[in-house]
Amino acid sequence: MDHPLIDLINQKISEAEADGAFDNLEGQGKPLPQVDDPENALLNRLVKESGGVPEFVLLGRELQKLRDELRDTGDRTRRQDILKEMSIMEARIDIARKAHR
Repeated sequence: MDHPLIDLINQKISEAEADGAFDNLEGQGKPLPQVDDPENALLNRLVKESGGVPEFVLLGRELQKLRDELRDTGDRTRRQDILKEMSIMEARIDIARKAHR
């Protein structure tokens, strides 16, 4: 079943084409870039263009903060807690990297 507004959408696109709205667009006449994940290509591009980063990158940043805190902490109990958090964080990063592929 078609979208209820498909006729209106097609009409608007035809009008825009007739008015030249699609003339001289950036990349016109060039092939589309190759994508590794065609099913999610649009979503991945939008995330990238909006400054988003994969989850494993964010987790890596958190891991670096934990490393910095570990370096600066003298409290043995806190150091043990940080090491546990780092271990969990490394596992989460590994899972996120696999999911990203």
